[in-house]
Amino acid sequence: MTIESKPRIKITYATLRSDNEELHALYEAGVEASRAGLGRHHRNFIDGRWVDGRAGTFEARSPIDSEILLGTFAKGNRGDVVDAIVAARQAQPAWRRMPWRERLAILRRAAELISERQMQYGADMAFEVGKNRLEALGEVEEAADLIRYYAQTMEDNAGYDHPMDSLGDATVHTRSVLRPHGVFAVISPFNFPMALAVGPISAALMAGNTVIFKPASASPLSGVNLIRAFVEAGVPAGVVNLVMGPGDTVGEELKANPGIDGIVFTGSYEVGFRLFKSFSTRWPRPCIVEMGGKNPAIVSRTADLEEAAEGIMRSAFGFGGQKCSANSRVYVERPVHDELVRLLVEKTEKITIGNPIPRESWLGPIIDARAVDRHQQAVAEARRDGTVFTGGEHLTDGAFARGFYVEPTVVGLPAGHRLYQDELFAPFTAVAPVDSLDEALALANDSTYGLTAGIYSEDPAEVERFLDDIHAGVLYVNRRAGATTGAWPGVQAFGGWKGSGSTGKAGLSMYYVAQFMREQSHTVVD
Repeated sequence: MTIESKPRIKITYATLRSDNEELHALYEAGVEASRAGLGRHHRNFIDGRWVDGRAGTFEARSPIDSEILLGTFAKGNRGDVVDAIVAARQAQPAWRRMPWRERLAILRRAAELISERQMQYGADMAFEVGKNRLEALGEVEEAADLIRYYAQTMEDNAGYDHPMDSLGDATVHTRSVLRPHGVFAVISPFNFPMALAVGPISAALMAGNTVIFKPASASPLSGVNLIRAFVEAGVPAGVVNLVMGPGDTVGEELKANPGIDGIVFTGSYEVGFRLFKSFSTRWPRPCIVEMGGKNPAIVSRTADLEEAAEGIMRSAFGFGGQKCSANSRVYVERPVHDELVRLLVEKTEKITIGNPIPRESWLGPIIDARAVDRHQQAVAEARRDGTVFTGGEHLTDGAFARGFYVEPTVVGLPAGHRLYQDELFAPFTAVAPVDSLDEALALANDSTYGLTAGIYSEDPAEVERFLDDIHAGVLYVNRRAGATTGAWPGVQAFGGWKGSGSTGKAGLSMYYVAQFMREQSHTVVD
Protein backbone atom coordinates (compact mmCIF):
# COMPACT_ATOMS: atom_id res chain seq x y z
CA MET A 1 0.00 0.00 0.00
CA THR A 2 1.32 3.46 -0.90
CA ILE A 3 -0.17 6.78 0.14
CA GLU A 4 0.13 9.19 -2.81
CA SER A 5 -1.03 12.71 -2.07
CA LYS A 6 0.39 16.20 -1.83
CA PRO A 7 -0.16 18.51 1.13
CA ARG A 8 -1.47 21.98 0.44
CA ILE A 9 1.45 23.65 2.19
CA LYS A 10 5.15 23.20 1.66
CA ILE A 11 7.03 21.77 4.63
CA THR A 12 10.66 22.89 4.92
CA TYR A 13 13.21 22.97 7.71
CA ALA A 14 12.15 26.55 8.42
CA THR A 15 8.56 25.40 9.10
CA LEU A 16 8.15 26.06 12.82
CA ARG A 17 4.76 24.36 13.12
CA SER A 18 1.75 23.34 11.07
CA ASP A 19 -1.89 23.50 12.09
CA ASN A 20 -3.02 22.22 8.71
CA GLU A 21 -5.35 19.40 9.71
CA GLU A 22 -5.45 17.94 6.22
CA LEU A 23 -1.68 17.55 6.26
CA HIS A 24 -1.79 15.76 9.61
CA ALA A 25 -4.58 13.47 8.43
CA LEU A 26 -2.58 12.58 5.33
CA TYR A 27 0.46 11.89 7.47
CA GLU A 28 -1.53 9.61 9.78
CA ALA A 29 -2.60 7.63 6.71
CA GLY A 30 1.06 7.48 5.71
CA VAL A 31 1.91 6.11 9.16
CA GLU A 32 -0.64 3.34 8.77
CA ALA A 33 0.72 2.43 5.33
CA SER A 34 4.24 2.45 6.76
CA ARG A 35 3.25 0.18 9.67
CA ALA A 36 1.74 -2.28 7.21
CA GLY A 37 5.07 -2.52 5.38
CA LEU A 38 7.37 -2.91 8.37
CA GLY A 39 9.26 -6.17 8.68
CA ARG A 40 9.51 -6.96 4.98
CA HIS A 41 12.62 -8.19 3.22
CA HIS A 42 14.42 -5.79 0.87
CA ARG A 43 17.06 -6.73 -1.67
CA ASN A 44 19.94 -4.96 -3.34
CA PHE A 45 19.37 -3.55 -6.83
CA ILE A 46 22.05 -4.36 -9.42
CA ASP A 47 21.81 -4.10 -13.20
CA GLY A 48 18.07 -3.57 -13.15
CA ARG A 49 17.27 -6.53 -10.86
CA TRP A 50 16.48 -6.89 -7.16
CA VAL A 51 19.02 -9.44 -5.91
CA ASP A 52 20.08 -11.09 -2.66
CA GLY A 53 23.37 -10.19 -1.02
CA ARG A 54 26.29 -12.59 -0.97
CA ALA A 55 26.79 -12.00 2.76
CA GLY A 56 23.21 -12.89 3.72
CA THR A 57 20.94 -10.38 5.45
CA PHE A 58 20.89 -7.91 8.29
CA GLU A 59 18.10 -6.50 10.42
CA ALA A 60 17.32 -2.83 10.95
CA ARG A 61 15.35 -1.86 14.02
CA SER A 62 13.80 1.44 15.05
CA PRO A 63 15.57 3.68 17.56
CA ILE A 64 12.07 4.53 18.82
CA ASP A 65 11.60 0.99 20.12
CA SER A 66 14.02 -1.85 19.48
CA GLU A 67 11.09 -4.27 19.16
CA ILE A 68 10.01 -2.52 15.95
CA LEU A 69 11.63 -4.42 13.09
CA LEU A 70 11.95 -2.10 10.11
CA GLY A 71 12.85 -5.01 7.88
CA THR A 72 15.55 -7.40 6.83
CA PHE A 73 17.93 -6.21 4.15
CA ALA A 74 20.32 -7.82 1.72
CA LYS A 75 23.87 -7.73 3.06
CA GLY A 76 26.28 -7.16 0.24
CA ASN A 77 30.01 -7.77 0.15
CA ARG A 78 32.89 -6.89 -2.16
CA GLY A 79 31.64 -9.26 -4.83
CA ASP A 80 28.27 -7.52 -4.95
CA VAL A 81 30.04 -4.19 -5.38
CA VAL A 82 32.09 -5.62 -8.25
CA ASP A 83 28.87 -6.80 -9.94
CA ALA A 84 27.38 -3.32 -9.53
CA ILE A 85 30.49 -1.64 -10.95
CA VAL A 86 30.44 -3.93 -13.99
CA ALA A 87 26.78 -3.09 -14.56
CA ALA A 88 27.36 0.63 -14.10
CA ARG A 89 30.32 0.68 -16.49
CA GLN A 90 28.37 -1.19 -19.14
CA ALA A 91 25.38 1.14 -18.81
CA GLN A 92 27.31 4.41 -18.70
CA PRO A 93 28.07 4.95 -22.41
CA ALA A 94 24.41 4.76 -23.44
CA TRP A 95 23.32 6.91 -20.49
CA ARG A 96 25.99 9.49 -21.32
CA ARG A 97 24.89 9.60 -24.96
CA MET A 98 21.24 10.05 -24.06
CA PRO A 99 20.36 13.72 -24.67
CA TRP A 100 20.64 15.53 -21.38
CA ARG A 101 17.08 16.82 -21.59
CA GLU A 102 15.85 13.22 -21.72
CA ARG A 103 17.89 12.39 -18.63
CA LEU A 104 16.32 15.36 -16.85
CA ALA A 105 12.82 14.26 -17.85
CA ILE A 106 13.36 10.86 -16.23
CA LEU A 107 14.78 12.38 -13.06
CA ARG A 108 11.98 14.93 -12.82
CA ARG A 109 9.53 12.03 -12.93
CA ALA A 110 11.40 10.58 -9.96
CA ALA A 111 10.96 13.89 -8.12
CA GLU A 112 7.23 13.75 -8.74
CA LEU A 113 7.02 10.20 -7.43
CA ILE A 114 8.89 11.21 -4.28
CA SER A 115 6.50 14.13 -3.72
CA GLU A 116 3.45 11.93 -4.34
CA ARG A 117 4.73 9.45 -1.74
CA GLN A 118 5.77 12.11 0.75
CA MET A 119 3.52 10.88 3.54
CA GLN A 120 4.55 7.24 3.51
CA TYR A 121 8.22 7.98 2.80
CA GLY A 122 8.16 10.47 5.68
CA ALA A 123 6.56 7.96 8.02
CA ASP A 124 9.08 5.29 7.00
CA MET A 125 11.84 7.76 7.82
CA ALA A 126 10.30 8.59 11.19
CA PHE A 127 10.27 4.92 12.17
CA GLU A 128 13.74 4.43 10.73
CA VAL A 129 15.73 7.28 12.32
CA GLY A 130 13.33 8.88 14.81
CA LYS A 131 12.50 12.19 13.09
CA ASN A 132 9.36 14.04 14.09
CA ARG A 133 6.76 14.48 11.38
CA LEU A 134 7.73 17.97 10.22
CA GLU A 135 11.42 17.05 10.04
CA ALA A 136 10.64 13.84 8.13
CA LEU A 137 8.19 15.46 5.74
CA GLY A 138 10.61 18.33 5.22
CA GLU A 139 13.37 15.97 4.23
CA VAL A 140 11.23 14.11 1.71
CA GLU A 141 10.18 17.46 0.21
CA GLU A 142 13.82 18.54 0.09
CA ALA A 143 14.77 15.35 -1.74
CA ALA A 144 12.25 16.09 -4.48
CA ASP A 145 13.25 19.74 -4.61
CA LEU A 146 16.94 18.84 -4.92
CA ILE A 147 16.19 16.98 -8.14
CA ARG A 148 14.05 19.84 -9.46
CA TYR A 149 16.59 22.51 -8.58
CA TYR A 150 19.61 20.65 -9.95
CA ALA A 151 17.68 19.95 -13.16
CA GLN A 152 16.97 23.66 -13.45
CA THR A 153 20.66 24.52 -13.02
CA MET A 154 21.49 22.05 -15.80
CA GLU A 155 18.96 23.77 -18.06
CA ASP A 156 20.19 27.23 -17.09
CA ASN A 157 23.66 26.19 -18.25
CA ALA A 158 22.44 24.64 -21.51
CA GLY A 159 23.70 21.24 -20.43
CA TYR A 160 27.09 22.81 -19.63
CA ASP A 161 27.90 23.28 -23.31
CA HIS A 162 29.00 26.88 -23.95
CA PRO A 163 30.52 28.62 -26.99
CA MET A 164 33.85 30.33 -26.39
CA ASP A 165 35.39 33.44 -27.95
CA SER A 166 37.02 33.60 -31.37
CA LEU A 167 40.35 35.17 -32.30
CA GLY A 168 38.78 36.51 -35.47
CA ASP A 169 38.95 33.53 -37.81
CA ALA A 170 35.35 32.69 -38.79
CA THR A 171 36.37 29.15 -39.75
CA VAL A 172 37.41 28.29 -36.17
CA HIS A 173 34.68 27.30 -33.71
CA THR A 174 35.43 26.82 -30.03
CA ARG A 175 33.35 25.45 -27.18
CA SER A 176 33.69 24.46 -23.55
CA VAL A 177 31.81 21.25 -22.77
CA LEU A 178 31.51 19.49 -19.41
CA ARG A 179 31.64 15.70 -19.69
CA PRO A 180 30.83 13.02 -17.06
CA HIS A 181 33.61 11.13 -15.34
CA GLY A 182 31.98 7.69 -15.63
CA VAL A 183 30.90 5.81 -12.50
CA PHE A 184 30.32 7.48 -9.13
CA ALA A 185 29.98 5.87 -5.72
CA VAL A 186 27.65 7.58 -3.26
CA ILE A 187 27.94 6.74 0.45
CA SER A 188 25.22 8.44 2.51
CA PRO A 189 24.68 8.91 6.28
CA PHE A 190 21.75 7.96 8.50
CA ASN A 191 20.75 11.47 9.56
CA PHE A 192 19.39 12.63 6.20
CA PRO A 193 18.87 9.22 4.61
CA MET A 194 16.96 10.53 1.60
CA ALA A 195 18.18 14.09 0.97
CA LEU A 196 21.89 13.33 1.36
CA ALA A 197 21.48 10.39 -1.00
CA VAL A 198 19.25 11.92 -3.66
CA GLY A 199 21.38 15.06 -3.97
CA PRO A 200 24.61 13.43 -5.16
CA ILE A 201 22.86 10.57 -6.95
CA SER A 202 20.64 12.86 -9.01
CA ALA A 203 23.46 15.30 -9.77
CA ALA A 204 25.73 12.47 -10.90
CA LEU A 205 22.98 11.02 -13.09
CA MET A 206 22.09 14.37 -14.65
CA ALA A 207 25.73 14.82 -15.58
CA GLY A 208 25.75 11.49 -17.42
CA ASN A 209 27.45 9.34 -14.81
CA THR A 210 26.14 6.05 -13.50
CA VAL A 211 25.98 5.35 -9.75
CA ILE A 212 26.53 2.71 -7.09
CA PHE A 213 24.77 3.77 -3.89
CA LYS A 214 25.55 2.51 -0.38
CA PRO A 215 23.14 3.80 2.30
CA ALA A 216 23.99 3.79 5.99
CA SER A 217 23.19 0.46 7.60
CA ALA A 218 21.06 2.28 10.17
CA SER A 219 18.79 3.72 7.46
CA PRO A 220 18.50 1.32 4.53
CA LEU A 221 14.72 1.63 4.13
CA SER A 222 14.85 5.22 2.88
CA GLY A 223 17.55 4.14 0.45
CA VAL A 224 15.33 1.39 -0.93
CA ASN A 225 12.43 3.86 -1.26
CA LEU A 226 14.65 6.23 -3.21
CA ILE A 227 15.86 3.57 -5.61
CA ARG A 228 12.28 2.49 -6.25
CA ALA A 229 11.37 6.03 -7.23
CA PHE A 230 14.29 6.21 -9.68
CA VAL A 231 13.47 2.83 -11.18
CA GLU A 232 9.76 3.53 -11.55
CA ALA A 233 10.59 6.88 -13.16
CA GLY A 234 12.40 5.02 -15.94
CA VAL A 235 16.11 5.08 -15.06
CA PRO A 236 17.58 2.29 -17.24
CA ALA A 237 19.11 -0.91 -15.91
CA GLY A 238 22.64 -0.50 -14.58
CA VAL A 239 22.44 3.29 -14.36
CA VAL A 240 21.68 3.34 -10.64
CA ASN A 241 22.59 0.42 -8.38
CA LEU A 242 22.02 -0.20 -4.67
CA VAL A 243 24.42 -2.26 -2.55
CA MET A 244 23.63 -2.38 1.16
CA GLY A 245 26.14 -3.69 3.64
CA PRO A 246 28.94 -2.73 6.03
CA GLY A 247 31.57 -0.13 5.45
CA ASP A 248 34.47 -2.52 5.96
CA THR A 249 33.46 -4.54 2.87
CA VAL A 250 31.02 -2.60 0.68
CA GLY A 251 32.52 0.79 1.53
CA GLU A 252 36.09 -0.40 1.21
CA GLU A 253 35.48 -1.91 -2.24
CA LEU A 254 33.87 1.32 -3.42
CA LYS A 255 36.94 3.21 -2.22
CA ALA A 256 39.55 0.83 -3.61
CA ASN A 257 38.10 -0.43 -6.89
CA PRO A 258 39.62 1.31 -9.93
CA GLY A 259 36.26 0.98 -11.69
CA ILE A 260 34.97 3.86 -9.55
CA ASP A 261 35.76 7.21 -11.20
CA GLY A 262 34.53 9.46 -8.39
CA ILE A 263 33.09 9.20 -4.90
CA VAL A 264 30.78 11.19 -2.63
CA PHE A 265 30.88 10.59 1.12
CA THR A 266 28.95 12.33 3.89
CA GLY A 267 29.94 11.48 7.44
CA SER A 268 32.56 12.03 10.10
CA TYR A 269 35.72 14.08 9.68
CA GLU A 270 37.91 11.10 10.61
CA VAL A 271 36.45 8.77 7.99
CA GLY A 272 35.96 11.44 5.34
CA PHE A 273 39.46 12.89 5.55
CA ARG A 274 41.00 9.42 5.50
CA LEU A 275 39.00 8.69 2.34
CA PHE A 276 40.03 12.00 0.79
CA LYS A 277 43.72 11.28 1.38
CA SER A 278 43.61 7.71 0.08
CA PHE A 279 41.04 7.65 -2.74
CA SER A 280 43.29 8.81 -5.59
CA THR A 281 46.08 6.43 -6.53
CA ARG A 282 46.96 6.20 -10.22
CA TRP A 283 45.67 9.73 -10.95
CA PRO A 284 43.44 12.26 -9.16
CA ARG A 285 39.80 11.25 -8.94
CA PRO A 286 37.00 13.52 -7.71
CA CYS A 287 36.35 12.95 -4.01
CA ILE A 288 33.48 15.03 -2.65
CA VAL A 289 33.38 14.70 1.13
CA GLU A 290 31.17 16.56 3.60
CA MET A 291 32.56 15.94 7.05
CA GLY A 292 30.33 17.54 9.63
CA GLY A 293 30.66 20.60 11.79
CA LYS A 294 31.02 22.12 15.23
CA ASN A 295 28.83 25.09 14.53
CA PRO A 296 28.92 28.29 16.57
CA ALA A 297 26.30 30.90 17.29
CA ILE A 298 27.38 34.33 18.51
CA VAL A 299 25.02 36.42 20.64
CA SER A 300 25.83 40.12 20.85
CA ARG A 301 24.80 42.37 23.72
CA THR A 302 22.58 44.11 21.15
CA ALA A 303 20.69 40.93 20.23
CA ASP A 304 17.00 40.17 20.54
CA LEU A 305 17.53 37.51 23.19
CA GLU A 306 14.12 35.89 22.74
CA GLU A 307 14.85 35.43 19.05
CA ALA A 308 18.35 34.16 19.81
CA ALA A 309 17.22 31.63 22.40
CA GLU A 310 14.56 30.27 20.05
CA GLY A 311 16.97 29.92 17.13
CA ILE A 312 19.67 28.30 19.26
CA MET A 313 17.21 25.83 20.79
CA ARG A 314 15.89 24.78 17.38
CA SER A 315 19.33 24.35 15.86
CA ALA A 316 20.88 22.67 18.89
CA PHE A 317 18.12 20.15 19.50
CA GLY A 318 16.26 19.66 16.22
CA PHE A 319 16.50 15.95 15.37
CA GLY A 320 18.46 15.46 18.56
CA GLY A 321 21.43 17.53 17.41
CA GLN A 322 22.16 14.85 14.79
CA LYS A 323 22.74 17.34 11.99
CA CYS A 324 26.14 18.29 10.68
CA SER A 325 24.87 21.88 10.98
CA ALA A 326 23.65 21.58 14.60
CA ASN A 327 24.38 24.54 16.86
CA SER A 328 26.63 22.84 19.41
CA ARG A 329 28.48 25.87 20.81
CA VAL A 330 27.38 29.40 21.73
CA TYR A 331 29.48 32.46 22.50
CA VAL A 332 27.49 35.21 24.21
CA GLU A 333 28.64 38.61 25.35
CA ARG A 334 28.92 38.71 29.11
CA PRO A 335 26.31 41.45 29.84
CA VAL A 336 23.53 39.29 28.36
CA HIS A 337 24.93 35.84 29.17
CA ASP A 338 22.76 35.03 32.16
CA GLU A 339 19.54 36.18 30.51
CA LEU A 340 20.31 34.27 27.31
CA VAL A 341 20.97 31.11 29.34
CA ARG A 342 17.74 31.63 31.31
CA LEU A 343 15.69 31.92 28.13
CA LEU A 344 17.45 28.99 26.46
CA VAL A 345 16.89 26.77 29.49
CA GLU A 346 13.23 27.82 29.63
CA LYS A 347 12.66 26.91 26.00
CA THR A 348 14.64 23.66 26.27
CA GLU A 349 12.61 22.49 29.24
CA LYS A 350 9.39 22.93 27.24
CA ILE A 351 10.53 20.45 24.58
CA THR A 352 8.27 17.39 24.37
CA ILE A 353 10.35 14.22 24.27
CA GLY A 354 8.99 10.89 23.15
CA ASN A 355 7.97 8.61 20.33
CA PRO A 356 8.10 10.99 17.33
CA ILE A 357 5.24 9.32 15.46
CA PRO A 358 2.49 11.09 17.47
CA ARG A 359 1.88 14.72 16.61
CA GLU A 360 2.71 16.09 20.06
CA SER A 361 6.34 14.87 20.19
CA TRP A 362 9.03 17.30 19.01
CA LEU A 363 12.17 15.41 20.05
CA GLY A 364 12.47 11.70 19.42
CA PRO A 365 15.29 9.27 20.12
CA ILE A 366 18.88 9.52 18.98
CA ILE A 367 20.09 6.85 16.63
CA ASP A 368 21.69 4.13 18.78
CA ALA A 369 23.41 3.11 22.01
CA ARG A 370 26.76 4.56 20.89
CA ALA A 371 25.12 7.97 20.47
CA VAL A 372 23.66 7.67 23.98
CA ASP A 373 27.13 6.82 25.32
CA ARG A 374 28.65 9.90 23.60
CA HIS A 375 25.97 12.10 25.11
CA GLN A 376 26.40 10.66 28.59
CA GLN A 377 30.19 10.97 28.46
CA ALA A 378 29.84 14.63 27.48
CA VAL A 379 27.39 15.23 30.32
CA ALA A 380 29.77 13.63 32.81
CA GLU A 381 32.59 15.89 31.61
CA ALA A 382 30.35 18.95 31.85
CA ARG A 383 29.36 18.09 35.42
CA ARG A 384 33.02 17.65 36.31
CA ASP A 385 34.40 20.72 34.54
CA GLY A 386 31.50 23.18 34.43
CA THR A 387 27.75 23.50 34.93
CA VAL A 388 24.81 21.57 33.53
CA PHE A 389 22.10 24.20 33.22
CA THR A 390 19.42 21.74 32.18
CA GLY A 391 18.98 18.19 30.88
CA GLY A 392 21.64 15.54 30.72
CA GLU A 393 19.68 12.45 31.67
CA HIS A 394 19.40 9.17 29.81
CA LEU A 395 15.66 8.40 29.80
CA THR A 396 14.90 4.73 30.41
CA ASP A 397 11.57 4.49 32.22
CA GLY A 398 8.27 3.37 30.76
CA ALA A 399 7.85 4.16 27.06
CA PHE A 400 11.54 5.14 26.86
CA ALA A 401 12.81 1.74 27.96
CA ARG A 402 13.36 0.15 24.56
CA GLY A 403 14.55 3.24 22.70
CA PHE A 404 17.49 5.63 22.77
CA TYR A 405 16.20 8.74 24.50
CA VAL A 406 18.21 11.46 26.23
CA GLU A 407 17.34 14.90 27.54
CA PRO A 408 18.43 17.92 25.50
CA THR A 409 21.31 19.45 27.42
CA VAL A 410 22.61 22.99 27.91
CA VAL A 411 25.93 23.36 29.72
CA GLY A 412 28.40 26.05 30.68
CA LEU A 413 32.09 25.26 30.24
CA PRO A 414 35.38 27.13 29.92
CA ALA A 415 35.82 28.24 26.30
CA GLY A 416 38.89 26.04 25.78
CA HIS A 417 37.17 22.80 26.75
CA ARG A 418 37.26 19.90 24.28
CA LEU A 419 33.44 19.90 24.09
CA TYR A 420 33.70 23.12 22.06
CA GLN A 421 35.86 21.25 19.55
CA ASP A 422 34.62 17.66 19.16
CA GLU A 423 31.48 16.88 17.18
CA LEU A 424 29.05 14.88 19.35
CA PHE A 425 26.00 14.35 17.11
CA ALA A 426 23.73 14.52 20.15
CA PRO A 427 21.35 17.08 21.75
CA PHE A 428 24.06 18.95 23.61
CA THR A 429 25.18 22.56 23.39
CA ALA A 430 27.78 24.45 25.40
CA VAL A 431 27.58 28.17 26.22
CA ALA A 432 30.55 30.41 27.05
CA PRO A 433 30.59 34.10 28.01
CA VAL A 434 32.87 36.42 26.02
CA ASP A 435 33.93 40.02 26.47
CA SER A 436 33.69 41.17 22.86
CA LEU A 437 32.74 40.28 19.31
CA ASP A 438 36.47 39.98 18.57
CA GLU A 439 36.82 37.25 21.19
CA ALA A 440 33.69 35.48 19.95
CA LEU A 441 34.94 35.46 16.36
CA ALA A 442 38.36 34.18 17.39
CA LEU A 443 36.81 31.33 19.38
CA ALA A 444 34.30 30.53 16.64
CA ASN A 445 37.08 30.28 14.04
CA ASP A 446 39.34 28.18 16.27
CA SER A 447 38.01 24.89 14.94
CA THR A 448 38.86 22.09 12.55
CA TYR A 449 35.40 22.59 11.09
CA GLY A 450 33.83 25.39 9.08
CA LEU A 451 30.33 24.36 8.06
CA THR A 452 27.68 26.73 9.46
CA ALA A 453 27.60 29.69 11.84
CA GLY A 454 25.08 32.23 13.08
CA ILE A 455 24.92 35.58 14.81
CA TYR A 456 22.26 37.51 16.70
CA SER A 457 22.89 41.23 16.67
CA GLU A 458 20.92 44.41 16.03
CA ASP A 459 24.09 46.30 15.08
CA PRO A 460 24.64 46.34 11.28
CA ALA A 461 28.38 46.89 11.73
CA GLU A 462 28.62 43.77 13.90
CA VAL A 463 26.67 41.76 11.36
CA GLU A 464 28.93 42.92 8.54
CA ARG A 465 32.00 42.08 10.59
CA PHE A 466 30.64 38.58 11.22
CA LEU A 467 29.89 38.01 7.53
CA ASP A 468 33.38 39.18 6.58
CA ASP A 469 35.43 37.37 9.21
CA ILE A 470 33.75 34.07 10.08
CA HIS A 471 35.34 30.93 8.63
CA ALA A 472 32.32 28.89 7.56
CA GLY A 473 30.44 28.14 4.39
CA VAL A 474 26.83 28.72 5.53
CA LEU A 475 25.94 31.81 7.50
CA TYR A 476 22.72 32.93 9.21
CA VAL A 477 21.87 36.26 10.82
CA ASN A 478 19.06 36.78 13.36
CA ARG A 479 17.25 33.62 12.30
CA ARG A 480 14.50 32.51 14.67
CA ALA A 481 13.88 29.31 12.67
CA GLY A 482 17.41 28.10 13.41
CA ALA A 483 20.69 29.71 14.41
CA THR A 484 22.80 27.43 12.20
CA THR A 485 20.42 25.00 10.47
CA GLY A 486 17.74 24.88 7.80
CA ALA A 487 19.25 25.23 4.30
CA TRP A 488 17.00 24.56 1.29
CA PRO A 489 17.78 23.84 -2.39
CA GLY A 490 18.16 27.02 -4.39
CA VAL A 491 17.68 29.15 -1.27
CA GLN A 492 20.79 28.56 0.84
CA ALA A 493 23.88 26.93 -0.62
CA PHE A 494 25.16 24.32 1.83
CA GLY A 495 28.85 23.45 1.93
CA GLY A 496 31.71 23.57 4.38
CA TRP A 497 35.14 25.12 4.64
CA LYS A 498 38.25 23.62 6.26
CA GLY A 499 37.53 20.18 7.76
CA SER A 500 33.87 20.33 6.80
CA GLY A 501 34.22 19.90 3.03
CA SER A 502 36.65 19.09 0.27
CA THR A 503 35.68 21.10 -2.81
CA GLY A 504 34.88 24.67 -1.81
CA LYS A 505 31.60 24.31 -3.72
CA ALA A 506 28.30 23.76 -1.99
CA GLY A 507 25.35 21.47 -2.33
CA LEU A 508 21.89 22.99 -2.87
CA SER A 509 23.53 25.55 -5.19
CA MET A 510 24.07 26.27 -8.87
CA TYR A 511 27.63 24.90 -8.74
CA TYR A 512 26.83 21.40 -7.51
CA VAL A 513 26.07 19.43 -10.69
CA ALA A 514 29.24 20.71 -12.37
CA GLN A 515 31.33 18.92 -9.73
CA PHE A 516 30.32 15.62 -11.31
CA MET A 517 31.81 16.60 -14.68
CA ARG A 518 35.16 17.55 -16.19
CA GLU A 519 35.80 20.26 -18.73
CA GLN A 520 36.72 19.56 -22.33
CA SER A 521 37.69 22.23 -24.88
CA HIS A 522 36.59 21.78 -28.49
CA THR A 523 38.32 23.64 -31.31
CA VAL A 524 36.88 22.73 -34.71
CA VAL A 525 38.15 24.23 -37.96
CA ASP A 526 35.83 24.22 -40.97
